[in-house]
Amino acid sequence: MKLSLRWLHEYLTGPLPSAEAAERALMALGFPSESLEQVQTVLGPDTCIDLEVTSNRGDCLSHVGVARELAASGLGVSNRDPAPVEARRGAQPASGALTLRNEAGEGCPLFLAKVIRGVRVGESPPWVKAKLEACGQRPINNVVDVTNFVALELGNPCHAFDLARLAGPGLVVRTAHKGEKLTTLDGKARTLAGDELVVADTERAQGLAGVMGGQDSEVGASTTDVVLEVATWDPVRVRNAARRHGLRTTASHRYERIVDARTLEFAAERAAALIASLSGGEVLAGTLSAGEAPAAAATVRLRPERMRAILGFDVPTDRAARHLRAVGVGVGPLGRGGDDLLCTIPAWRPDLTREIDLVEEVARVEGLDAVPVRETISVRASAPQATEAARRAIAGALTGMGFFETVTFSFTSPARAELFMPAGLSTLGVDDERRGDEPSLRPSVLAGLLSCRAANQHAGVVRPGGVRLFESASVFAQDGRGGAVENTNLGLLLDAPPAGRSADRRAGVRLMRGAIESVARATAGATLSFEPSPPHAPAFEAAAFARVAMNGAALGYMGLLSKQALSAFGLEGAVVGAELNLAALIAAYPPASRVVLPPQFPAIERDVSLVVDDSVRWAAIDGALTRLRTGNAEAHEFVATYRGKPLPGGKKSVTVRLRFRDPARTLTHDEVDGPVAEILAGLKKEVPFELRA
Repeated sequence: MKLSLRWLHEYLTGPLPSAEAAERALMALGFPSESLEQVQTVLGPDTCIDLEVTSNRGDCLSHVGVARELAASGLGVSNRDPAPVEARRGAQPASGALTLRNEAGEGCPLFLAKVIRGVRVGESPPWVKAKLEACGQRPINNVVDVTNFVALELGNPCHAFDLARLAGPGLVVRTAHKGEKLTTLDGKARTLAGDELVVADTERAQGLAGVMGGQDSEVGASTTDVVLEVATWDPVRVRNAARRHGLRTTASHRYERIVDARTLEFAAERAAALIASLSGGEVLAGTLSAGEAPAAAATVRLRPERMRAILGFDVPTDRAARHLRAVGVGVGPLGRGGDDLLCTIPAWRPDLTREIDLVEEVARVEGLDAVPVRETISVRASAPQATEAARRAIAGALTGMGFFETVTFSFTSPARAELFMPAGLSTLGVDDERRGDEPSLRPSVLAGLLSCRAANQHAGVVRPGGVRLFESASVFAQDGRGGAVENTNLGLLLDAPPAGRSADRRAGVRLMRGAIESVARATAGATLSFEPSPPHAPAFEAAAFARVAMNGAALGYMGLLSKQALSAFGLEGAVVGAELNLAALIAAYPPASRVVLPPQFPAIERDVSLVVDDSVRWAAIDGALTRLRTGNAEAHEFVATYRGKPLPGGKKSVTVRLRFRDPARTLTHDEVDGPVAEILAGLKKEVPFELRA
């Protein structure tokens, strides 16, 4: 924000010590100075201060706003309102010359219009030109210059229309029609997308709301009647429209930082009076208004004791109240006893919404150099949060199994993103030429892990048992309504172990299952189920994909990467991937612990080989044995699967180990013969099988 020092003096009582003193004072209040330079105007030299204004301080994108800050800075000056302007006032009501309708709803909370008749468009007087030139703006004419003047003075952008060029004549605030054409004041013809806000007449759009006016209703030398617009807009709608059309204007910059509806009436009256005064026009009676009435001033409670506890040093209550009044905050007793203060927030400070905001204001005006700096501080180390402990447990379990943690880029190419995209969702990308070939946000953590694996392959990295990688990261997609979908997942990737000249794909799948079960034990101590199913995306092989559930709720998936996916990343060999919902794992942390004494007596184990149909899954056998185990039957576990001769086609042999133990004595082999037979008889009713000799 460029400010004229000469102009600033008009809103201060008493002179500033120097331009350098003003610059230092503003920097101490949180406004870094980009430069302090002498500029030449039609009225001679002036000093221009270029301030860096944070996005929450839109009020300081104006001379009046910065004057308030200087008045609070302790330089011995106070601020004053702009001098009133005398102008001719007409008896004819503005409503007789123009109609106004607001169809934008929340997009335009309030729209005001004034009508000035009989203007003579010409050059602005030197005092107006000098102010605009000092701020880096080019004077245009006495009507347009007033709109720029008021924006720089009060922070309220204005726009002037030529009344004779408005159909109706009337103004309609509405959403643009898709494909609607608008030529803006910069002479460029623009096609509107249909979600922008426009100010239109009864036939067509006449301005891109909050950004730039239209050329069709531009004020020129032939203009005699002017319609003045002063409004407030939804900051998000303005920002989106400005970015889409590549327009960065003083108006959009200000509206993106909130213009309070309570400031509009004064700005409209002042701008209309200035136009009439400089052009010889007459302001018609009344103001056309469309929208909601401005909200009442907000109030916030300030507890002095809490303020002092946060600041860490003593600021007397009356001194704190004086600081707040200096920046325009109304301060009075709360009325409930005690020292609490009831603070009324001024219209130009929408950033003050909480007690902590007021505490920051007190600290800012008091001076951050007043905060005591101790030579030593006491530090107490707290136990890690449960979420952090869960993440450490996951990392510990995986690194113990030979996995390396990675941090990969969030973007990928559209083709690679589509490999992992579930049905009903689409890729979410960015409109940024700097992204080049990778403008899409990754829909799966595996996209980044595969890129990392490819980089290791190209670098000739070899690890015993293969490379294993994991990463916790966000994934993104877009639903059918255009909304963004974001989740945080745990991605796992490992090479299938070598088997001769090829890779043992089955062993790779078993290794991944074991890794997932280890992660679940480390975080939840829960039992997982793996259900083979068709893959949700082309990145996985149809015959080697499974859904993973924890305690009956979906947790994620695992599977072999398809040839299409491996080819897209330039990988060789067989690779297994998995992706789990990190939030579900963290929510289940910590795992339940149970301490038991080690057994005092040995167990007896029996291996049985069950010949079953090739379609029978281990989950069916496992579930049945879990239900059938009673008495001294302590556990069972999978040993191996065999296919081939002498087994007939379509059959496989599944070897299961049954374990029996009595906690009080040593069992004999004869004592477990009966329980083994009972378990196998019960199992045969649920899963048909034949015992393999």
